[in-house]
Amino acid sequence: MPEPSRRRPRPGTPGQVLAWLPDGRPADVYSAPCPSRQVLDRIADKWTALIVGCLSTGTKRYSELRAAIDGVSEKMLTQTLRGLERDGLVTRTVHPTVPPKVEYTLTELGGTLTAPLAVIRDWAESHINEINDARTRYDGGV
Repeated sequence: MPEPSRRRPRPGTPGQVLAWLPDGRPADVYSAPCPSRQVLDRIADKWTALIVGCLSTGTKRYSELRAAIDGVSEKMLTQTLRGLERDGLVTRTVHPTVPPKVEYTLTELGGTLTAPLAVIRDWAESHINEINDARTRYDGGV
């Protein structure tokens, strides 16, 4: 069997393969069946970016997250936290009190997302006026 190419076969970040899948194929987010696509979907989600940002400063209770992230519904917050926990990015700790106290913390793996997602959040805030101007031009405004 020929050795798989060590170059990325698709656009994006050219260079060496960053990870090999258990079946011997390279991880490639441009390939539809690659499981890295699901990870990209998780971390590119706006609620994930906001939750990771909130948890980057330390452990938070559900109610603290809900108060900090304006506009998130209970359903979306719960779904996103469950997905982050499933992916090993967040730990959920339930304290046996009445009422139960539930806390969320970034795992070591989740902590590796804080810097890249902070850059994206900062970029969105820094360029919002340019984006709004472009939208206005596109929509036929001034």
